Amino acid sequence: MQYVLLIYGNEAEGKSASKEDQQRLFAEYKGFTDELKSSGRMKAGAALESVGTATTVRVKGGKTLRTDGPFAETREQLGGFYSIEAKDLDEAVMLAAKIPGAKTGSVEVRPVMHLPDM
Repeated sequence: MQYVLLIYGNEAEGKSASKEDQQRLFAEYKGFTDELKSSGRMKAGAALESVGTATTVRVKGGKTLRTDGPFAETREQLGGFYSIEAKDLDEAVMLAAKIPGAKTGSVEVRPVMHLPDM
């Protein structure tokens, strides 16, 4: 079954971390990513640019409305994701718990919906 692991954290805390702490965290993410790849579970993954680069799009009355910034102010921001293959939710949760960001933020585990061919 395919799951997406959405990684949330506080951007301000990450930016204020020392260079050594940032490098350590990057190394932890690289180790986790390498583990996912070597196990064949990783489908995709990426880190996202700062929430300040976000653009929110809505369509109202047939008109596209574009707003700079995120949809809502929150304490934690979406910072990245992994798309993985896991046998069940328990395995997906076990993998999510290994993500370094789970120690300081949160990881949302969501199954991917499989739609019929259209």
